Amino acid sequence: MAENMRGRFVWHELMTPDPKAAASFYGKVVGWQPKPYDKNPDYTILNYGGKGMGGVLKHDPPSQWLPYIASPNVDSTAREAVQLGGDVVKPAADITDIGRFAIIKDPQGALFVAFTPLPRGTSGPADKPGLGDFQWHELMTTDAQRAWDFYQKLFGWQKTDAMEMGPGQTYQMFAPPGRSSVGGMFNKPGPPQWLSYAIVKDAKAAAKAIKAAGGKVINGPMEVPGGDWITAGIDPQGVMFAVHSKKQPAAAQPAKPASAKRVSKPAKKTAKTSKTRKPAKKNKKTARKRR
Repeated sequence: MAENMRGRFVWHELMTPDPKAAASFYGKVVGWQPKPYDKNPDYTILNYGGKGMGGVLKHDPPSQWLPYIASPNVDSTAREAVQLGGDVVKPAADITDIGRFAIIKDPQGALFVAFTPLPRGTSGPADKPGLGDFQWHELMTTDAQRAWDFYQKLFGWQKTDAMEMGPGQTYQMFAPPGRSSVGGMFNKPGPPQWLSYAIVKDAKAAAKAIKAAGGKVINGPMEVPGGDWITAGIDPQGVMFAVHSKKQPAAAQPAKPASAKRVSKPAKKTAKTSKTRKPAKKNKKTARKRR
């Protein structure tokens, strides 16, 4: 794996007790088309435009979406994670013809997958994600500073922008080495977890689709700085997820035709202007003097 892949989000996997129902739900909300993985019929690939965006695997609760984060060496990443206060939930193992992975729990309890793809395996996300891609990755945790120290040392992430969410509450954005921002982390009560945002055409329409398909909207639709929209929800199996739609460019206004020069029209003749003016009467006194 190329070193410049380090710290990038390269795959997302839904662990759920009902893969078929989940695939149907996300197809209605995000537009993904499910397809059984040819090398493992128990694994479903979620496609958009013929490209795999994520996978679905049957798993007993608790269920959740897991982000795959690229590492040059999964085994060394797993060992370092333990040294930094994390834990290895599933030791490093191979995925035939795809790569090597390990499921890791960070010091606060959020799960993720460290992953080293084979050269002929996944090539990672596009630099400019399109519809159906996961674009933003948010860590909700109980100790954002300690979480930052953990991930920064593990994947080399760099701080980018930060946004104040309230007194003493900071939303810290981050990026893999040499990349633009791909996510943020902040303190929030509740079980720590990663929340990844998939790009849809319209987050407001997605909110309606979530309800119609049996899910629940827990945040939004909401406009965020820059004009984009987000919606967060819970699918019918109880898994949290989020969608994101881009700000629509303003419609181009048709150019107005140049106004024609105004030609002055001759004044209309009126009764007053059409009459011939009478010559002024001569002053009689002046006339006498001239005589």
